[in-house]
Amino acid sequence: MDSRELRNAFGQFATGVTVVTCTSEEGRPHGATVNAFTAVSLEPALAQVTLGRTSKACQYLDGRPFAINVLADDQLDVAWHFAGRPIQLPGRTPGWVDGPLAPLLEGAATTISCRPWRTYDGGDHLIVIGEVAAVEITARDPLLFHGGRFRNLGPVETHWSGSLDCPERGWFDAAAVFTPLALA
Repeated sequence: MDSRELRNAFGQFATGVTVVTCTSEEGRPHGATVNAFTAVSLEPALAQVTLGRTSKACQYLDGRPFAINVLADDQLDVAWHFAGRPIQLPGRTPGWVDGPLAPLLEGAATTISCRPWRTYDGGDHLIVIGEVAAVEITARDPLLFHGGRFRNLGPVETHWSGSLDCPERGWFDAAAVFTPLALA
């Protein structure tokens, strides 16, 4: 398999952009831009990030708490900063705030604070799973990544309120009526 073709194929899946934050061995805040993030389980509450084996963050996460900062759509400079290619915007540098377990980034759309759970071999990456201890959710839209480029959400075109699995309605609320299928 050609690695460039595989990377292009993986890049066709739109993802959010996160910065995984933790502390260095000296106790200083550290972050790494990561788009390989996923929810794993609600019970127990688990989240996963995948980091390159040679990254400093990977070394710092060994058995230590971390946070997943889902970047907001105006944090492109933050994404580049923690990817090792800082963009200097006048008067703007990533700001840190204390989190319940690990440092958090100011202005993130959502933060997910995790205790270490398990780490698995993922080839040239490590798969790090954390037990979610706390979340903070804002009304800010997320920054996205697709096809090798950062992107923003567009306007909402349609809403799925007519569907039984609409998040505002919940799964099969009390008003749901089920009609049995006719037997053939």
